[in-house]
Amino acid sequence: MSFRSILQDMRGEFGSISRKGFEMRLPNGLRSRSQRVVQDSCFVPIDALKQSCWAYMPPELLRDVLVRIEESESTWPPRKNVVACAGVCRSWRDIMKEIVKTPEISGQLTFPISLKQPGPRGPLIQCFIKRNRSNQTYHLYLSLNQASNDDGKFLLAARRCRRPTCTDYIISLNAEDVSKGSSTYIGKLRSNFLGTKFTIYDAQPPSTGARVTKFRSTKLVGMKQVSPRVPAGNFPVAHISYELNVLGSRGPRRMHCAMDAIPASAIEPDGVAPTQTEFLPGVSDSFPSLPFFRSKSSSRTDIFHARPMSTDKDDMLALKNKAPRWHEQLQCWCLNFNGRVTVASVKNFQLVASVDSGVGGQEQDDVILQFGKVGKDVFTMDYKYPISAFQAFAICLSSFDTKIACE
Repeated sequence: MSFRSILQDMRGEFGSISRKGFEMRLPNGLRSRSQRVVQDSCFVPIDALKQSCWAYMPPELLRDVLVRIEESESTWPPRKNVVACAGVCRSWRDIMKEIVKTPEISGQLTFPISLKQPGPRGPLIQCFIKRNRSNQTYHLYLSLNQASNDDGKFLLAARRCRRPTCTDYIISLNAEDVSKGSSTYIGKLRSNFLGTKFTIYDAQPPSTGARVTKFRSTKLVGMKQVSPRVPAGNFPVAHISYELNVLGSRGPRRMHCAMDAIPASAIEPDGVAPTQTEFLPGVSDSFPSLPFFRSKSSSRTDIFHARPMSTDKDDMLALKNKAPRWHEQLQCWCLNFNGRVTVASVKNFQLVASVDSGVGGQEQDDVILQFGKVGKDVFTMDYKYPISAFQAFAICLSSFDTKIACE
């Protein structure tokens, strides 16, 4: 039986029950004759809900069915069936949460929470970013076709907000509502006036013991004062800095990333990075327009399964851009993007673990994040463990910002 026929069967059974209706039982003296006729003919015991064949399916059989669906639908867009199964009921949702593995293990992005979890340890997850110059927005997509960037699975959206002393990039799960007052707001990127230093803020703690910065209860969104619908914190998770390079006299850009929420040992074979498993209650109130599944939790415990965030800067993972090589024939700086980048740009970069992280020479060549231009307003973004899609997207947004003192 196909997944579509299963859903149609369920819809037909539950629909027939709902059409029968339920009415309150009133004393005979308070009911008219017509009311008694309608009530007596339409009243169905609540036990009728148990007559569905799905109510009698053994948990072991149900789990086997869901496992087969998860294994068969391995790529988008067919993988939306996995999300649909998780939205049927609580029991299905709990089973799917156990079956679907994190991107670190499966290499797949399924639910919205996977965007906050570290990528796979193996091959890079291939994504691309589309820039809209007219409204200063940036959309992140998961590549569905390696040969073209015209089609993709929407993941995240960002909007550039220029302020007198800084620039903010608001990051949201909803492409239509990119504001800090939105229920789909998950974080932001803030730069200094010169565009040389950036801080990535998460709307919720990336690990236990994370520090939150002060924030106001109301935010200026589109020159209007709007009270946020949900509480959102400012948890710094990474700092990005670009070395001063007036008029480009020192060659291409040089950037450094200090991942406050990731220990330096995370890139080792047995290293562990903080992995968020649930959205905090109220942080993402509802995602009605997203082809994702959102899980709720009634408590704030058991949200992370990793060590507390370190306060020692020496224990933080440090990333730096891989130094390009000068090509004599082309007379330009070159990096090997393995065909993922086709247009020369000052924004192109590859991030590797810095020597400061205590990494051996072999790991230094392992690219953790690469970003490059392939069209007028299209850029590829590939990332892997130990950073997440949200962190990789925020780092790439820093490359778009104008840098007065860097070129």
